[in-house]
Amino acid sequence: MTAPPVPSAPLAPLVSRMRGFGETVFAEMTQRAAAAAAVNLGQGFPDADGPQEVLDAAKDAIDSGQNQYPPGIGVPVLRQAISAHQRRFYDLDVDPDTEVLVTAGATEAIAATILALCEPGDEVVTFEPYYDSYAASIALAGAVRRTTPLTFPDFAVDEDALRAAFSPRTRLVLLNTPHNPTGKVFTRAELELAASLAREHDALVVTDEVYEHLVYDGEHIPVATLPGMAARTLTIGSGGKTFATTGWKVGWVHGPAHLVQAVRTVKQFLTFVASGPFQPAIAVGLGLPDGFFVELTDTMRRRRDLLVDGLRRLDVPVSVPAGGYFVIADLARFDPDALRLCRAMPTGVGVAGVPVSAFHDDPAEVASLVRLAFCKQDDVLAEGVRRLAHLAD
Repeated sequence: MTAPPVPSAPLAPLVSRMRGFGETVFAEMTQRAAAAAAVNLGQGFPDADGPQEVLDAAKDAIDSGQNQYPPGIGVPVLRQAISAHQRRFYDLDVDPDTEVLVTAGATEAIAATILALCEPGDEVVTFEPYYDSYAASIALAGAVRRTTPLTFPDFAVDEDALRAAFSPRTRLVLLNTPHNPTGKVFTRAELELAASLAREHDALVVTDEVYEHLVYDGEHIPVATLPGMAARTLTIGSGGKTFATTGWKVGWVHGPAHLVQAVRTVKQFLTFVASGPFQPAIAVGLGLPDGFFVELTDTMRRRRDLLVDGLRRLDVPVSVPAGGYFVIADLARFDPDALRLCRAMPTGVGVAGVPVSAFHDDPAEVASLVRLAFCKQDDVLAEGVRRLAHLAD
């Protein structure tokens, strides 16, 4: 009698280069916050809607029938608004027809750019800690991540470490300013150093500038404005953070036409197109008066200070962010393991945060650091600060 076949081991369902990536820590902490009715200072999304003009423009677009596939490169009115925005704020000349590509948020722009420009084995220089999608996109491309540290509490660029991250195989420098998660705004000298190394190694620069209008100290300097860098820089932007519409997923990338065309070739096979009626609405936002952008910055600076002051009352080391949505605090006095602490906080004190180890290759280097978001309404932040005081209990 023939023996029954031995069941074979199931095939691994995930390709090997992605097996280190599971559910994001943001999703986990948001789920824990919801389950515990906690104040969610973990995930970086606003808890109030954006400008009424922008919301009304989206409704008008829906009502006027703009609900089918938009053009592959983005609707003309948004591409023109992006071009006008770059000229208005940074004196950059961007051709809306050949040098702009609208994407499904900045996350798709990042992924499509890396997939378009990196061969397997190419190296991508990143600053660590880094936004988690950078690592995943580099892995998807089969490229190699080379990191240079930004160290708490000042997160200054270490010139020697940055130079050491470059090699003959460097293809891209992936730079984020204002920076997530640290809130660092890169100085002109730091940007010029990175630019000079990119030119020296004939590398391209991909710069993620989604927090460009959320700078509280210093100034935002687009890499493309530095001498000689417009020809080798792809700039990524988004309307989600500026106009409190993160769920709309309207992003873009602009730069030299041949590089944008390369990104478009990949992007069309990722989402094809997205966010049809929201694209003209973001165009309205980009054209809002200067007063809107000034008030946005002032409001977010006040909210940053509210959270920073609350953390200082806990007698913990805090890095005051120069930009962005987040504050980094060292909560070692409550628990040296920030991941364990963040998992306990929603039920323990009713607040959710994110461990900085989620943004780092070596979790031990940042084991006790926690990222907390201040892109919330004043009363929500005040309640979060009140609850955080119970950490001392």
